[in-house]
Amino acid sequence: MKFLKKLLKVLVIFFGLLIAILYITDTDYLIKAVRTIYMKGHTTAFLEDYKEFDNQAIEASDNPQPWPNHKDYNSVEPTKELAKANKDWGTVAFLIIKNDSIWFEDYYDGFNEDSKSNSFSMAKSYVSGLMFKAIQDGYIKSLDQPVCDFLPAFCEGNAVKMTVGDLSSMASGTNWDEAYYSPLSITTRAYFDDDLAKVMNGLKMETEPGQAFKYASGDTQMLAMVIEKATGKKLYDYFEESFWKPLGSENSTLWQVDSEDHDLVKAYCCIASNAKDFARYGKLFKNHGKWKGKQILDSSYVALSVKPRFDESPEYGYGWWLHRQMGKDFFMMRGHLGQYVIVQPEDNVIIVRLGHQKSPNLASDGIYTYDISLYIDEAYEMMNKISK
Repeated sequence: MKFLKKLLKVLVIFFGLLIAILYITDTDYLIKAVRTIYMKGHTTAFLEDYKEFDNQAIEASDNPQPWPNHKDYNSVEPTKELAKANKDWGTVAFLIIKNDSIWFEDYYDGFNEDSKSNSFSMAKSYVSGLMFKAIQDGYIKSLDQPVCDFLPAFCEGNAVKMTVGDLSSMASGTNWDEAYYSPLSITTRAYFDDDLAKVMNGLKMETEPGQAFKYASGDTQMLAMVIEKATGKKLYDYFEESFWKPLGSENSTLWQVDSEDHDLVKAYCCIASNAKDFARYGKLFKNHGKWKGKQILDSSYVALSVKPRFDESPEYGYGWWLHRQMGKDFFMMRGHLGQYVIVQPEDNVIIVRLGHQKSPNLASDGIYTYDISLYIDEAYEMMNKISK
């Protein structure tokens, strides 16, 4: 008994010192990381982790607009390759939308058409769209307006050259480290810290901005801070009034914030919604910014979004990933665990996939994981069975 008491005392002292060290070294965010992720059996963020964080609610549309079913709705079974991929990689929702109608849909692992799951980096496409909306509304002058006009922490050295457009196209030149699995990376810190603005304002310049594409979630987070400063509105409110409600979303959604006290959205990730409501944004861009006859976003901004800014980085535009397959050009929203809204405008096709993980191997292009090309190939094979 004495031994157990001594052991307990030692453990209490040890963990007390450990927690004190975390606070002294300003790494106490790791406590939240352990509690919300690792103690639940995960090694990284997961689909329903939004339940473990503070969120702001975004209301459904006052005039919800359900997707109609296509005349060939669910008339074709998934191919063997797609069925295997859905099982192996934990798909929870798979949609094919043809001519603005649900051509195929299926849900897995207890999820349904209304189930919420984390979008992860698909949110970046929304934030980039909000930037263009802020330009359209006159809050931001242009893509060339300096970030320094909004964020005083970036008014020295090379940071003075950083523009709003640099943030949207991932060309800030900061030292952001996109490392999801390192507990000490700024990406991990941003996910769990309760003062996200403080984290962002501590970024340093690594290279001259505006010169090259370097994927950095921090760029989108800074862009959100710019939009909030420019508009005088919380990002989730601006999102609700600009896109979520006007696009006829059927379900309310949640956007994670760093804490109740600071109330800054995790703009680089973390909108929790469902496949059909995510797909609406793909339709908006497919239709050149127009929804039900109303121009929501200027078509010139849409065109700019889905073209590469840098010739040497053809895979990224302004907030959208770009991909060429089967002689066709696709653009897509893309999230950490294989969340995709894939759009092919000429064929009037949108493919949505949400799930627990993506394929571990890269495709032949060396840029994207193999699952993306598989989802496109198999979706088109399914559609071709009807057209033949």
